[in-house]
Amino acid sequence: MDKLLKNHNLVDSRFKEIIFEKRPCLDHDGNPVKDLFNAWIWLNNPKQYNSYTTQAVKEIILAFGEASNDRSVVTVVFTAVGDKAFCTGGNTKEYAEYYAGNPQEYSQYMRLFNDMVSAILKCEKPVICRVNGMRIGGGQEIGMACDFSIASDMARFGQAGPKHGSAPIGGATDFLPVFMGVERAMGSLTLCEPYSAHQAYYYGIITEVVPVLKMNQKFIPNPMVIIDKIVDESGKIIFGTPKSGEAMKKAKEMVASGEIDLSLLDEAVNKLAAKLLHTFPNCTNKTISEVRKFKLQHWDKNKEGSREWLALNMMSEAKSGFQAFNEGTKDNREVDFIRLRQLLAEGHPWNDELQKKISPQFNTENAK
Repeated sequence: MDKLLKNHNLVDSRFKEIIFEKRPCLDHDGNPVKDLFNAWIWLNNPKQYNSYTTQAVKEIILAFGEASNDRSVVTVVFTAVGDKAFCTGGNTKEYAEYYAGNPQEYSQYMRLFNDMVSAILKCEKPVICRVNGMRIGGGQEIGMACDFSIASDMARFGQAGPKHGSAPIGGATDFLPVFMGVERAMGSLTLCEPYSAHQAYYYGIITEVVPVLKMNQKFIPNPMVIIDKIVDESGKIIFGTPKSGEAMKKAKEMVASGEIDLSLLDEAVNKLAAKLLHTFPNCTNKTISEVRKFKLQHWDKNKEGSREWLALNMMSEAKSGFQAFNEGTKDNREVDFIRLRQLLAEGHPWNDELQKKISPQFNTENAK
């Protein structure tokens, strides 16, 4: 074909903080297909659990635009480097050291964040989230914007907002009730208690769970969760819940002595992509866009108001929460919530004095 095709990308993409690659599509037998590809978009910040910086957000937007416009791309796989985390949300160090106390700057950042979520939701290709590890906070939000999720059974899911000075309104409050219902979503969004990949599958948040831990060259299920029972004696569902006590200690020892192998995760992702390859492209895209409406009807309605609120919140709770997380020790990264509520009940203004009194650093100094 000699016709010169137009390039619809806004700019020529140059990726520094993410990885963008095109891998040949595989057919049902695992054989490469000529001239057709899956676009793999990798978050590449494993030392900080693949949290995204401002630069990474811009690159993700560009990557999804490029994948969407590429005529040879069939499916997009959104994933991350390593086996510890898919993504834990925004880069807390950048939040604490640059955006805290600067609502006008954070407002511009959140416009980019909104565009990132929208770039996933408007991608004209099916999007598979390859969940290679933790999917927490903003990572959960961009993961839920995808059309399918296939997860390592060692992965954990959840939110972090109200524990660290924010609200999960970058998509979680819009998407999560659609997945699991209002009451379960309410518990997850406010209490910020993580749940296992098996629980996520039970709640309908992900498509498939894949074992990744190898012992003696054989794959075994995640030993840290209960997966062989659906209910306990009281009738309460315990499928996928963490073990406790001595059982958890032994399970952690098994994990430490084993090795993580993501080959079955890749195999499951490629199998799903192969199934999508064997469909009419326009019919598939139309189907996906219709299903996405259940997310978009809330996302499009709320994203601008959420952006404005999150920016102003950088003057108070977010400033305290992100700085506490950034400056605290591994086991002490939360503010003193009780002291905070007591001070506010006394009518104490939200100022540097209040922030110091509730910070983990201040509490540690007083304890000495």
